[in-house]
Amino acid sequence: ATWAGACAALAESTVVVADAALEPAAVPEDAGAPHGPGAESPTTGRVVLVGAGPGGLELLTLAGVRALAEADVVLTDRLADVGDVAALAPGAEVIDVGKRPGHHAVPQAEIERIMVERALSGGVVVRLKGGDPYVFGRGGEEVRAAVEAGLHVTVVPGVSSAVGVPGAAGIPVTHRGVSHVFTVVSGHVPLEPHQAASLATLGGTIVFLMGMHNLVPITTALVRAGLSADTPAAVVERGFTPDQRSVVGTIGTLADLASRAGAASPAVIVVGDVVRQSDVWARRIGASRDERRSAALDVALGAVG
Repeated sequence: ATWAGACAALAESTVVVADAALEPAAVPEDAGAPHGPGAESPTTGRVVLVGAGPGGLELLTLAGVRALAEADVVLTDRLADVGDVAALAPGAEVIDVGKRPGHHAVPQAEIERIMVERALSGGVVVRLKGGDPYVFGRGGEEVRAAVEAGLHVTVVPGVSSAVGVPGAAGIPVTHRGVSHVFTVVSGHVPLEPHQAASLATLGGTIVFLMGMHNLVPITTALVRAGLSADTPAAVVERGFTPDQRSVVGTIGTLADLASRAGAASPAVIVVGDVVRQSDVWARRIGASRDERRSAALDVALGAVG
């Protein structure tokens, strides 16, 4: 790919990446020292967790590109074509450990085992993750596994889908005079009543990740907790890909609109008045003035992105 080739060339260039960008994450002072049985001698291998942002690889940072260029092994999430990853990591072994909703082909424990094993053998192992490693990415668990094995570990941040994907749809998570706070919530499990009450009381913008399977219970819980059913809400599907689209409605209508539009993971759910800032919302308001429009047409207009 042309873009991948350009990045590969960039990785070999004389561009200097700030040292701070490649410094290890905050870990114990003895993190580089051997730990556990059979670790009497220090290893030369190391682990680098790289956040690739949402979508493909276009949002990689320069530090991430440089890390891939130095990799011996890349463990990659379900975020890009393996061929594109290989182009940025010439000579590296690329292992796809990506997880699909409801199906973890490679369990987390096995991912950590492979990561540690390859690094202990002396290789540079890049764990390439969608979004940011520390935002519902299990990055903390992988850092701990590397540290406990006595490995040097580095974390390169990435653009979180919690902010980037809404932005790609024209929805800012904060907006002067509209929202000065945003909350990021895992939608992997339904909200408990006290959690929904806290979110409804706090207000601002609420962003749910991994929540499509629980969209109905999430929206229902928020309304029951006191959030107005007329609160603007959106689903932004497959952000930063050619297939990106948005379904826009309100807390009271979003689940039905998303179902009728066939929206599915990966997607981000956004709740709050900031949704009104998107171009999608503006088109929906214009269409809704014609009360003769059918519900099917409303869905079609709500699903454009």
